[in-house]
Amino acid sequence: MASHYQLNDEELIKLYLHTQQNNYFEVLYKRYVSKVYSRCLSLTKDAYRAEDYTHDIFLRVYGNLGKFKENSAFSTWLYSISYNYCMDQIRSANRNLTVALDDQDEHSLTESGDPELVEAQLQQLARVMNTITPEETHMLQLKYEEGLDIRAIAEQLALKDSAVKMRLKRTRDKIRRLYGEPLS
Repeated sequence: MASHYQLNDEELIKLYLHTQQNNYFEVLYKRYVSKVYSRCLSLTKDAYRAEDYTHDIFLRVYGNLGKFKENSAFSTWLYSISYNYCMDQIRSANRNLTVALDDQDEHSLTESGDPELVEAQLQQLARVMNTITPEETHMLQLKYEEGLDIRAIAEQLALKDSAVKMRLKRTRDKIRRLYGEPLS
């Protein structure tokens, strides 16, 4: 009988589903864990989150292995689950951050510092964000909320990579400069 490591992905899945022996799934895990982690890390830019997401993804795959239909390679199915899971988590974190800023962070900031100072800082930041153009706001959202890289932003906006880099830099510099000015 062939070693578990010599079996292809589909054979391992069939054997696991038939026998429920975890050693077959462990081979799949060892085969793909570093690739899934790398995918998560490239999307999150955070080693701890990437590690957590990798663990969650393999738990999800483990629980749904019976749903794998062999319409594509197992690796394609796994990478699709990985990408979708990470993007869902990133979107959820962005929504939670917005809610937290609206509901909770203002209170926690006021508890940790001077409430009047915090309120002034929030007003100043809101004023600054209202002074940048819709195009600048859109580019910042693509970069920092959607997590797109320079090349993806350039393709979406039909610009060169260098133009995107320069516009993002100018917008960040503008925000820093305006934020430093006193309230008018």
